[in-house]
Amino acid sequence: MKELKIWHIGDTHTFHELLEIPKDIDLVIFSGDCSNPRDPYKNELEVRNFIEWFGALPIKHKVFVAGNHDGSIEKGLVKKIDFTNSTIHYLENTHITIEGVKIFGSPYTPRFGDWAFMKQRNKMDAMWRNVIDEDTNIVVVHGPPKGMLDLSYDRDNRLEHCGDRSLWNKVVKINPELMLFGHIHNNKDIVNAGTRTAPDLKTTFSNGSVVKDREFGMLSSNGNILNIKLN
Repeated sequence: MKELKIWHIGDTHTFHELLEIPKDIDLVIFSGDCSNPRDPYKNELEVRNFIEWFGALPIKHKVFVAGNHDGSIEKGLVKKIDFTNSTIHYLENTHITIEGVKIFGSPYTPRFGDWAFMKQRNKMDAMWRNVIDEDTNIVVVHGPPKGMLDLSYDRDNRLEHCGDRSLWNKVVKINPELMLFGHIHNNKDIVNAGTRTAPDLKTTFSNGSVVKDREFGMLSSNGNILNIKLN
């Protein structure tokens, strides 16, 4: 049975050119935060630089989902057509089917600070229930579901699982083959980047973030390689 070989990355924060491009990849999926500044005009320059790099990768299929640091996209300074023109599929609460695999993408995360593509936590459940189709094979979002590769320190320096509970509930219900995200980086002695599974689910969870908090400028991961069987 043929497989689709996927490279999942995210949270490059302008350091994408440090990545080692793996060979024989069929699909590369980016799960948000290619850029940094809050100012959308400065942010636009970084996003456009990323699009040029991402579009030139020698990989047949490319999917991009934005993150909370990609404010120039939310403000409309960078548009979907800019990705399409570089042979990149841009997903924002939308689906696409690639080689028979149905992929959903969304940039939205629960509000934390004043960044892009954020909603109040009590608004997230209604969104996930309405936008993700039940027959989705791959769910690509920016932030993690609650309890899955989402450990960080709160403002009082206490450990917490900071993912989205309503997203977890949706994933449990539809049980996709892959659940891809980033947003929560490696931090101090915490490793979030990597993959994990959960009891009674077929889903493989992947945190594709490649930087470590407070140590931007070097990579702590090169993303994750995943496979999905094709019918």
